Amino acid sequence: MLVDYHVHTALCGHAIGEMEDYVKVAAKKDLAEIGFNDHAPTFHVQDPGLAMASHQLPWYVEQVRALQSKYNRPRIKLAVEAEFVPGYEGELRNLLSQYDFDYVCGSVHIIGDWRFDDSRVYPNGYEERDADEAYAQYFSLIRQSARCGLFDILGHMDLIKKFDYWPKGDIDHLLEETIEVIASSGVCVEVNTSGLRRPCAQIYPSEKILRLCHHYGVPVTLGSDAHRPEEVGLDFDKAVDFVRRVGYTQVATFTRRERVMVDL
Repeated sequence: MLVDYHVHTALCGHAIGEMEDYVKVAAKKDLAEIGFNDHAPTFHVQDPGLAMASHQLPWYVEQVRALQSKYNRPRIKLAVEAEFVPGYEGELRNLLSQYDFDYVCGSVHIIGDWRFDDSRVYPNGYEERDADEAYAQYFSLIRQSARCGLFDILGHMDLIKKFDYWPKGDIDHLLEETIEVIASSGVCVEVNTSGLRRPCAQIYPSEKILRLCHHYGVPVTLGSDAHRPEEVGLDFDKAVDFVRRVGYTQVATFTRRERVMVDL
C-alpha cells in the first residue's frame, strides 16, 4: 500500500497544475492515498511565493473536500504543511484548530531570518555561515518542532542539505539527540523523494538518519513533495527499496489526526 502524503497546489505560489490533475496521476500510479499538504498561511512573513494566504485556506479546504467526494481511489486526505517558527506556536495552534485536518506536517525552511531553501535567492546566506553551526541551529529547530505537539509528521527533516550543503565535522551526536526527541514525542518522519531532484541528490532523510529512526522506533510515511502533477509518486520505487533496506515493513497513514500503520 503506497501513499503520497506530500502534494502541493498552485495556491502556494511555487507549484503548478490543477488539483484534480494531481489526483489523476496518483490514480494512474495506483496509489492508495494522496494527501494534499500545501503550505499553510504563515504569520512571520507574507510572501505569495511561499505559502497560501489566510483568505485562501477556506477555499483550499473546500476544494479538497469536493475531490474527496468525487474519488474513492485514491483516498484523498486533507492536510497542510505548516512552518515551525519559534514564538508563533499559539497562532499556529489557533489556525489548525479551525479545520478537521487528517494530519499536519511540520517543516523548517527558515533559520532566524535566513530562508535557506529558497532557490529564488540562493546562495544568499550560505557563504558567510559556518556549516556546522547552521546544522546545529537547524536540528535544534527540528527538535523544538517535534516537542511542540502541533505536528503529526515532520517533513523532509534534513532539508538543510538541499543545495549540497554539508557539515564539516562529525554531527552523529546531533542526529541521535534529534531522533531520540522525535521518538519520545511520538511524531512520524516523512521519507521524501524530492531530494533526488535537488542538488543534494538524496532522499530526505539520509540513510544514517533513517536507520536511527528505525532503531528508536520512529514511524515513517512517504511523500513526493510534488509541485507539479507529474511529480506525484515520483521515485517511490527508490523510496520503498530505501525504507525496506533499513528495516521498515510498514508506513503510517492518518485520518483525523489518528495514525494507523499499514503494510508496504
